[in-house]
Amino acid sequence: MKKSFALSFLSFLPYLFLACHTAKTQSTIAQIVSMEYPKDSVAERMLLYQRDNGGWPQPGGNAINYSLTIKPELRKKLLSDKKVYDTTIDDKATTKEINTLVKAYSQTQNPSYLQAAENGIKYLLEAQNKAGGWGQFYPDTAGYRKHITYNDNAMIDVMKVMRSTVEAKDEYASVSPSLRPLAQNAMERGIRCILNTQVRQNGTLTVWCAQHDRITLKPAKARKFELPSLSGAESVGIINFLMAIKNPSDEIKQSIKAAVAYLESVKIKGIKVEDIPAPSLPKGKDRVVTADPKGEIWARFYDLETNKPFFVGRDSVPKETLAEIEHERRIGYGYYGDWPQKLIEVDYPKWLAKWSK
Repeated sequence: MKKSFALSFLSFLPYLFLACHTAKTQSTIAQIVSMEYPKDSVAERMLLYQRDNGGWPQPGGNAINYSLTIKPELRKKLLSDKKVYDTTIDDKATTKEINTLVKAYSQTQNPSYLQAAENGIKYLLEAQNKAGGWGQFYPDTAGYRKHITYNDNAMIDVMKVMRSTVEAKDEYASVSPSLRPLAQNAMERGIRCILNTQVRQNGTLTVWCAQHDRITLKPAKARKFELPSLSGAESVGIINFLMAIKNPSDEIKQSIKAAVAYLESVKIKGIKVEDIPAPSLPKGKDRVVTADPKGEIWARFYDLETNKPFFVGRDSVPKETLAEIEHERRIGYGYYGDWPQKLIEVDYPKWLAKWSK
């Protein structure tokens, strides 16, 4: 009896050893995985918000605050909304996440971050329209969401992602090489779109509208207070992108020179814009235009024919002065700014000196 038990026990030992070894191995693997791929809290939240098509949404029309902890009920909703394709490039949505995730991958080597970033790039490639531009939203094409969108540098942010993918430097060095030729093609088409949408007045090149029709390429309306116009703000981002091109063609050089000349011509001198206390008004302040002998400023909107500044509130009726705009918009939107100043005074002269040799 004892001998039989001993033999049985001995015969069981290999299986016992295997079971213990397997359990130990699995535990070791789990530890290694945990050690090799640490998690970045912001990147983890970005993974939750990412839709299945590779892009990111802008819930409620506001940029996502990734510093906030995601509560269980929100986590559940985000997981259930994976196939809700409300994805956008507005206010740096999608492009910001891609840039953050490739950086997070370089710091953690967590492959899920790189995969998410590459899926984001693939989304942007798919979202490019036939004209070579990007709409504010994709695949949603309702209303102005389908227009080629320079507003708030949306399309230029996408172009920068494409450029980084092509150059494969720093954090983008890990992005799949298979995406580089696709990004190169997308960037070339995007540059062609930029050149094709630059507005001409009687044959003379000027600047761009904040959004253009994807079919006709003409300046287009967006929100009620964003009418077709020549932009003193968004045009700056476009020019800066063009100036960063390593070997610009004569057509690109001409585009840059003409756009800067236009911005110089519409500079407004002798005024400044300032916020003043106004206790009787909502938020306790107002925004006014005052005289300033040294003042130099630009309007956000210039008339497509007269080149005069104009201002628009929620009634969509152009006004000649900021004071005519309702208070809510007057203090809540940037109708005046110094957007082109650094471009004209610093960046453009350097570029011109380089390419005028």
